[in-house]
Amino acid sequence: MTISVSILYSLAVLLLLWGLYFLLGYRTQKREWKQKVQKWYPEEKRKSVISVIGDRFDHSSSAKPLGEKLQNANIALLPSEYLGIHIFGFLLLFVLLSNIFNVPANLTLIISPILLLVTHYLLFFMRKNKYEERFNNQLADICRLLGNSARSGLTINQGIEMVAREVSAPAGDEFKRIANELKLGVPLEIALRSVQKRNKSREFQLFIATILIQKKTGGNLATTLDTMSNTLEDRKVLNQTIKTMTSEQRYISLIVPALPIFILLMMNNIMEGFTDSLWTAPGIVILILFGSGIVLSFFLIRKITNIKV
Repeated sequence: MTISVSILYSLAVLLLLWGLYFLLGYRTQKREWKQKVQKWYPEEKRKSVISVIGDRFDHSSSAKPLGEKLQNANIALLPSEYLGIHIFGFLLLFVLLSNIFNVPANLTLIISPILLLVTHYLLFFMRKNKYEERFNNQLADICRLLGNSARSGLTINQGIEMVAREVSAPAGDEFKRIANELKLGVPLEIALRSVQKRNKSREFQLFIATILIQKKTGGNLATTLDTMSNTLEDRKVLNQTIKTMTSEQRYISLIVPALPIFILLMMNNIMEGFTDSLWTAPGIVILILFGSGIVLSFFLIRKITNIKV
């Protein structure tokens, strides 16, 4: 009796383990089939009304200039998202100025759009050509990869395909576009010139000229690209050193305009009616001189710290 019970108990445990094994296998197979079905027949996700309006705006012609500015400034936002942030910023400024700093509502309606407009222009001014800077920082690695591909016997087109696979954005995306155009039969010069319209820096001009001249006249492309890679690497180190040495001054250019305005708003919050005298005729003159001095100091400091190599 004891032997039969132990046998039955062992069979039950064996069947349980066998059932768990098949259950786990079935769940894995079901997950794989579900992924395949979703890949073959992707489901249309429901979008909100705001998302639909944003998509329509992003694909419109009026959003194209803003999209180009965002790309050139290396800001990973869609035009609709950028405008949405500005709308939220207007509401936030209205609440802060009216409830915390005790600014009258009619002045808040005037000051908030002006601050947002100044922020908009300052953002694109300070991040001007950031896309080109990130692209140019990757040119040394691109030259090294193309030089290694030429040394191993690959053609320029095959080297460009390798760069498109190995290099990250933004240069990787541009070289993927070049590689796709070359596969479609577009000449190399035309494909490079199309990228040149979006990146007009001296480093990229030199890179394109080197590739095209070497293709037409021949020569040791690998050695030329290695020399260019070392030169671009030295320029990148020098630019980074200059940026590090002038970082304090660049931050001062932001603090100098913001600190007096913040102190003025805090004093208006502590002492009611502190800014009333600014809206008289002499006060408006002082306010204009004050704003002009802040703007002038910002541009002067940025101009001094903008050292070009």
